[in-house]
Amino acid sequence: MRKAILPYLANPVVVVGALLSFGWLFVAALAPWLAPYDPIKTILPLMQPGAANPAGGIFLLGTDMLGRDILSRLIYGARTVVVFATLATVTAYLVGVTLGLIAGYWRGRVDAVLSYLANVVLSFPVLVLYIVIIVVIGSSPFNIVLAVTFGSAPAIFRIVRGITMDVASRDYVAAAVTQGERAWRIMVFDVLPNATGPLAVDFCLRLGYTAITIGTLGFLGLGLPPPTPDWGTMVNEGRGMAIAFPHLVIFPCLAISSLMLGLSLLADGLREVSDAQGRRT
Repeated sequence: MRKAILPYLANPVVVVGALLSFGWLFVAALAPWLAPYDPIKTILPLMQPGAANPAGGIFLLGTDMLGRDILSRLIYGARTVVVFATLATVTAYLVGVTLGLIAGYWRGRVDAVLSYLANVVLSFPVLVLYIVIIVVIGSSPFNIVLAVTFGSAPAIFRIVRGITMDVASRDYVAAAVTQGERAWRIMVFDVLPNATGPLAVDFCLRLGYTAITIGTLGFLGLGLPPPTPDWGTMVNEGRGMAIAFPHLVIFPCLAISSLMLGLSLLADGLREVSDAQGRRT
């Protein structure tokens, strides 16, 4: 186990990406203890970063137009992004991996129908698809997860389907079939492990894209209902006063960018290590 982890720890890209990504996870988990103020409480409007609070304390990142502490809203907003982005991505993977294994292993009519449905969904621009779904069914945490799952699962399906079709033609899978192994056991224990490398990289990238999607939906007014702290909504609320009070949009944009950068670096590092290990074997 330790030898398997060491190549990843020796890669600086993986380390930096993991620090940025898991740093926000740490912030989200400890939000009640890290946030200096209630994120929805009105204190003093439009205070600059570093301004003193007459009641005691400092507004490190200032306050918004409603007098809410920006740092506290960023910290609690990390919960919104991390929790819902992770939940939506994991749900999309459960759907995409399951259907991809079935289509790639059984092929035939099942594969034709599932592939056709996936291609239909993928023919639409992803963001437009999300917006249409949210507008039709309404904005709520469950509906956002549902929209992201519906839009992301087909791409995951195609990855898993391709890997499954390749692995299913190998000799050890044929031997397992000859020995009478059940189809689900072959798919889970013989086929799926061969997809873990590509899927781990794709998961990190897709998690970042999902985080940006949730932020974009919030910016367009289709995110979580107020006053729930949301990075995209914070940018949308502050953009009208961004010239006079740039801190209203700078800090939420930096939060979104840092999370996306961390996940992208983590994906690149995992790919580098995986490729290096593949060349050695």
